[in-house]
Amino acid sequence: MKTRFLNTKITAAILFLTASSNLLAQKKEADTAKAKDIDEVIVTGVFDKRTRMNAPVAISVLKSEVIEKQVPVSAADLLKNVPGVYVNSSLGEIRNNVSSRGISAGSADGTFAYEYISMQEDGLPVTNTTYYNYGPDFFLRADATISQIDAVRGGPASITAANAPGGIFNYISKTGGNKFEGEIRAKYGIQGANNSGYHRLDADFGGPLGNNWFFNVGGFYRYDLGARYAGYPFNNGGQVKANIVKKYNKGSLKVFLKYLDDRNGYAQLIPTRNYTSPEPAEGFNSSSSMLIPELQYNSPDFIHGGNVDYNSGRLVSNKYRSVGLNWDHNLGNDWKLFFASKYSDNDVVQNSVGNSFLTSLDDMTSYFLVGGLGVGTYSFKDALTGQELASVNATLGAGGLPVYQITKNQLPGQSIQNNSFVMSALNFYENKVKESMNQLTINKKWNNMNFSFGGYYGYSDVWRFSGINGIGLTTLENRPRMLNVSLTGVTTLDFTKPGVYQLTNNDGFAQAAGSTGDLIEFKARQQQGAVFFGHTWDITDHLTLDWGIRYEKVWIKGDNTRTYLFSDKNGGTDGNIFTLYNNNALTKLTNVAYSRQLENFSYSAALNYKFNNNVAVYARYSKGSKSPDLDMFFAANRPETIDLLNPQSRKTQQVEMGFKTKTTYFDAFITPFYSLLSNIPYSFMADDGKGGFYTTPSLYNKNETFGIELETNIKPVDNFNIRAVLTLQNPKVKEGYLWNLGNAGPSDDTVSSYSGTTIAYTPKIMAHVTPNLKVGKAYGFVTWSYMGKREGSNTNVYKLPGFSQFDLGIGYNLNENISMLVNVNNVFNKYGVMSYQRPGTLQQQLAGFENFTQAEYNSAVANNTPYFTIAIPPTSAYLTVTYKF
Repeated sequence: MKTRFLNTKITAAILFLTASSNLLAQKKEADTAKAKDIDEVIVTGVFDKRTRMNAPVAISVLKSEVIEKQVPVSAADLLKNVPGVYVNSSLGEIRNNVSSRGISAGSADGTFAYEYISMQEDGLPVTNTTYYNYGPDFFLRADATISQIDAVRGGPASITAANAPGGIFNYISKTGGNKFEGEIRAKYGIQGANNSGYHRLDADFGGPLGNNWFFNVGGFYRYDLGARYAGYPFNNGGQVKANIVKKYNKGSLKVFLKYLDDRNGYAQLIPTRNYTSPEPAEGFNSSSSMLIPELQYNSPDFIHGGNVDYNSGRLVSNKYRSVGLNWDHNLGNDWKLFFASKYSDNDVVQNSVGNSFLTSLDDMTSYFLVGGLGVGTYSFKDALTGQELASVNATLGAGGLPVYQITKNQLPGQSIQNNSFVMSALNFYENKVKESMNQLTINKKWNNMNFSFGGYYGYSDVWRFSGINGIGLTTLENRPRMLNVSLTGVTTLDFTKPGVYQLTNNDGFAQAAGSTGDLIEFKARQQQGAVFFGHTWDITDHLTLDWGIRYEKVWIKGDNTRTYLFSDKNGGTDGNIFTLYNNNALTKLTNVAYSRQLENFSYSAALNYKFNNNVAVYARYSKGSKSPDLDMFFAANRPETIDLLNPQSRKTQQVEMGFKTKTTYFDAFITPFYSLLSNIPYSFMADDGKGGFYTTPSLYNKNETFGIELETNIKPVDNFNIRAVLTLQNPKVKEGYLWNLGNAGPSDDTVSSYSGTTIAYTPKIMAHVTPNLKVGKAYGFVTWSYMGKREGSNTNVYKLPGFSQFDLGIGYNLNENISMLVNVNNVFNKYGVMSYQRPGTLQQQLAGFENFTQAEYNSAVANNTPYFTIAIPPTSAYLTVTYKF
């Protein structure tokens, strides 16, 4: 190990395990352990059912008893209970970021959040394709229908699932049993400083139908104003899930349905002070919102005709309709067949606000972006009341560039940064995805061996329409007000036409000027076919060999249609040059087509040695390969760059060892690991110096991580137990390259190396410890979570501080049917920063954190320059009443 710190921890863990083994050697082979989590039978990440003790797989099993005692921010938030897994759920229910063992691209938020893992429901991916701002958590919700979550880190995930070198997280649904049972949960919460309301109802029912038929049906409905109340609901909607199972003498058949209709927001970063101990800037707190008011804005659809209708209160509308089946059949003579299939029809309509950017009244870039660059007097008014809050005189200076004199400033938030207001891009995305996923596995048991082989086929038909639908101009304050901006004078559109130019409409929406506001339509068809083989051989009663291979081929074919817009001096849509908020006109439409094929080969092998029923060890080597997500294909949307499209498969290598032990009073699973991720693409949207943007060519990097994972359940007495997970890791950039942007577009861009730095957004320490105490009918627990320091960029200019979070739960079982539970999340209201947006001018903020230099950081610290951060949700309390029968 490269660091003395991690060496010490691994040595301590091995010595601890050795001591446990010596102790257990003195005990009887039979074990009456009170802590039995390590005896769980697993079905995820393996080709045959095995207990965790007998499987050479790094897997955690979260049972419904653990899940239902929590109030997670999202379905992904539950994975904080798994060692080795990094979860950033600070944005809310959707657009989370999940990675394991450093296998990530260091993404700051949920934009590219699930590229290396597979989020599954009942053994098949929630969605088989991911791309920019489209992923599985748009459609995955944890409710009363969940029986357990299987979480596999690395290892065999490369060969047992599609697109999953980093891990598999399988949310398994409940099925009906031999008697009718069910539960109803009613939950009410108060959240954040505004005490905004949370209302939720979960239900699940299941049982026999007769003649070996069984059913289960359930779901939830939730109305949530949000911990950071924006003036309208943050999450509103729900889902229904159902399955019906037929059991017969040679197997079973399960048919399942799911319908989700949910509307979700995601939190915006807020102004922040202090870089070593970040806190919300004056006038803001951890419950503040930068979302704009609920308003409608229409702009021309230059591809299909008509309008693009944007409603900020709509947020992100997600719909998911799926039907599937699982068929398990005994063919006889120790041959078994398992077939899983699912069809889904998914819609996402996103009316969101992109990151808010702090800009100045005297910054030319802000006027340029909305097509209002000119000379004269700018007036900034409250769009609701009409009160003038600021005015600016612009005159021509040396070199023909405007010089600004601020003559009035009554804008709020000026103590944060003088002469400042906020610009927010109105991001519009519409997605329609139809998918089919099918997997066939055949098992043969022969003596002390198990052979598995089969195939997988996935088909995705993707349509996406997106663009910057406009720009909202707002005040710098909690729940900001829209600004109506006008210019009395002339603009660069036509210096011969003086008058009153409206940069925004009456509600405060401007139009992204010219090609800044281009719209793009993407169409893609992705086919993914795979064959796999697995072999498990119990060489002796103690020694097991497990290995497998997977060959995969991916076909991606599609086309991208792009608008090229310009600011029309003839007045654009309404023919009025003075209404700049709708002056864009179409220059041309271009369409580029592509067709690519990629092949991937993955393999994994492990040896498991069981000393006795209480101690086992394993060692595994895995090499994985997966095709890139569709982002790379969607980014190639210009005729001059389509020939540069050269997708490279992502490569992973992992070495891991597992130490498993159980006693009467505890079990422990210790896993040292090494992972290497190759072919990580890096490209950037940059200013071309001509009023437009371009995408830089992709650079390919490598990341490596050494680490150790610990999971333990300690139960010294019947009424007290502790569940703990710990991750220690050293994530490094093995090979890293970055574009240094010049001033004249692509021609003067250069490449520099940052090899040897620490991987961005990958903590070296993560911990999650929950002691539980039961006294009579009452019980309580406290969860301590620790998130270690993380680098804010691969160039290691700024570190996000580590922090602790405490969650509390107190419950009481009134009788065998009715129980009550009070949860308090983030008890001490810790402002635990999860990601940030760099300080600086508007242009510097747009350049991103990878281009944040050490000199700029030092200057920001010295001047206490404000910047933007997003933190874990503020203190919230919930009361849950559950009725089970």
